[in-house]
Amino acid sequence: MMQSNGQGGPGKTRPRRLLLCLDGVPHKLIEQAKQRGLFDRFGPPTRLLSPFPTMTNVALSAMFGATPPPGYESLYFDRRDKQLHGGVRKYLGRRTPDKIPSSYMDELDYQEPLAFEFLIYVAPERVWRTDMQRFHERFRQAPQTRDYFAFLKATDGLLHAQGPERLNVALESLDRILKDIRKYCGDETEMVLFSDHGMNLEENKRVDLVTHLRRKNFAVSSDLKTGGRGVSIPAFGLCSYAAIYCGDEALVPDVAEALVELRGVDFIVHREESGVVLRSSRGDARIERAGEDDYRYVTTNSDPLELKGAIECLRREGQMDDQGYASADDWFKQTSRHRYPHAVVNIYKSLFTPRVQHTADILISIDDGYYYGWSPFEKIVRLLATHGNALASSSNAFMMSTHRELPQVILADYAKPWLRD
Repeated sequence: MMQSNGQGGPGKTRPRRLLLCLDGVPHKLIEQAKQRGLFDRFGPPTRLLSPFPTMTNVALSAMFGATPPPGYESLYFDRRDKQLHGGVRKYLGRRTPDKIPSSYMDELDYQEPLAFEFLIYVAPERVWRTDMQRFHERFRQAPQTRDYFAFLKATDGLLHAQGPERLNVALESLDRILKDIRKYCGDETEMVLFSDHGMNLEENKRVDLVTHLRRKNFAVSSDLKTGGRGVSIPAFGLCSYAAIYCGDEALVPDVAEALVELRGVDFIVHREESGVVLRSSRGDARIERAGEDDYRYVTTNSDPLELKGAIECLRREGQMDDQGYASADDWFKQTSRHRYPHAVVNIYKSLFTPRVQHTADILISIDDGYYYGWSPFEKIVRLLATHGNALASSSNAFMMSTHRELPQVILADYAKPWLRD
């Protein structure tokens, strides 16, 4: 819990703060809600850039400087014993310590009952209404002398299964709840509304990764203890990314090469000693780092991330050296509004920083309009929106405040001062 230290903090040096995370709500939809007159006490929503892969636990652990989760989802590959762990059983029963993937969850004052994460696909109307009302009641019962951090996960399931129209109804309901909270608390409480990642807003179809790799004579398995040509691809949520683990490190380039031609795959990245190799049907590139925080993007036979214009600007403004390196800050300024926001640094960090405890050998960014995941989910959900890839639709989360003016763009890695300080 976020406590006052007796010298500063809530009610001392700043107003008490309600932090409310809306899972999966993209910047685009919250802007449209503001234009319709909702959330009128809030300032303009800034874009909050989620790290790749654009997944909840990856994003929130970055935003709060928390411990990295074991994997990108609840089903993950454990590199130590070379097999899959987690999955559906993580959602059964009550939340025990083994079901808490990151330390940011220890700070939550409110989150939905564990079962709601599955029930949102079965009874979406009842679940989101119950979740919001439950949050409202719990908030009013909480002490008024400290910050309050709530996470509404039903918004993500609602968008996946029913699309933006039904989410808009939920946002109207939330707006009424926040107005009631304001009447109850007055201006002494700052409200900070934010999301963990964005979402593409189109119907999606499956990428057949497993079938394709088996045709290429790779053995797809949940267990890689025997090595060989085995690969493991955790399949859980229906998302626009995939993580691949190889039984033999020497397989990595061959697996990446095999996936380039697969329809629905935007690009594939894997790590080499000197940097990140990026492969796509549009061409290949490398991303390399030098010194403290300088990066370069080197194309081989095309420009798969469409960064030619940004590179020309960096050179023209004297922000890129003769070897093609520019600082992370300068890449951010030039590419934060790009089709692949902050792609050079974001993609490099996806493989060279501990976003998760068990980093994949290969990460796939899947095109908008396609997904990979657990096939039984497909029988429950007609997938009307999803997230996970490095495109702007999934990367652009949002943040807005009733009390403070925020920067136009905030990186997830630097969001903590805006949430906690």
